[in-house]
Amino acid sequence: MGILYNVPDLKTWGIMFFILVVLIALNELGRETKWGGILLFVIVPVVLTIFVWPTTCAPGNEYGTGNWFNWAKTYSALAGCVGFMLMRYIPNATKHKWVICFPPLILAINICEAVFRDFEAYSFHAFAGEKINNLWVMSGPWNIMNGIAGILNILLICGWTGIYISKEKSKDMMWPDMDWIYILGYDLWNFAYTYNCISDHSVYCGVILLLSCTIPAFFIKKGCWLQHRAHTLALWIMFIMTVPQFADRLAPVPTTHNPKAFFAVSFISLVVNAVAVIYQFSVIRKNKLNPFKDEIYTDKAFYKKINAENK
Repeated sequence: MGILYNVPDLKTWGIMFFILVVLIALNELGRETKWGGILLFVIVPVVLTIFVWPTTCAPGNEYGTGNWFNWAKTYSALAGCVGFMLMRYIPNATKHKWVICFPPLILAINICEAVFRDFEAYSFHAFAGEKINNLWVMSGPWNIMNGIAGILNILLICGWTGIYISKEKSKDMMWPDMDWIYILGYDLWNFAYTYNCISDHSVYCGVILLLSCTIPAFFIKKGCWLQHRAHTLALWIMFIMTVPQFADRLAPVPTTHNPKAFFAVSFISLVVNAVAVIYQFSVIRKNKLNPFKDEIYTDKAFYKKINAENK
């Protein structure tokens, strides 16, 4: 950890672990119960929007939550949560083609927001590192590299025609094609984005937040990674919009501000996403598939297992 971050003390390690557990637990509450989802992703954000965020996220505040990106990311994440709930709880909603286009669209929009931010961070020309919008940023080629990686990650979005609602009581939004191949590329890209653009906050909004949706995707409920991601992302952003001083004052874990670290994480992100795109397009070509109509990985063990358990 010392290569990427200043090693935190024992108390901060405990806080990091606590946040991870709480995010996973609240995700389960929103996943397992309809009213839990309505409380977390409708009622709570409405109350915070009216009574809290106008103060804690005022433009130019000292914690960096008053910029356009935080507001856009908050409501796009919440839009995903609410949209997915409507798909899950309205009978036969996923039988309409325009409805199942919503998950890949909202995912692509969220990635585009971050890609734009990476390119914007490069345009700041903060090559020696400086605070911009009260967030520490170091511009460099890594912004361009990871912006390209994000575009490649959008190209990896596939198999949305196979989205359906699980037969279980939780009515999860299943997307069998979005398994480890996509998750690996997304996690590496998103971590590099947070490291580049929200550097000294990235241990939380990068490492911990990504673990909070990746762990459930592999060990709690497989096949609905995007649902896990939308829930945990919305929960974290609502928290940081409400308590913006958290990552700076209450439990800071700053990066080492080492240009080599910035370059390395973005380089890995770019290479892995490029390899994943090449592999996926080779599968499409080999099996003569239409990526806009067909599912890609129907012959894979993970795909068959997800469908066997949920259809």
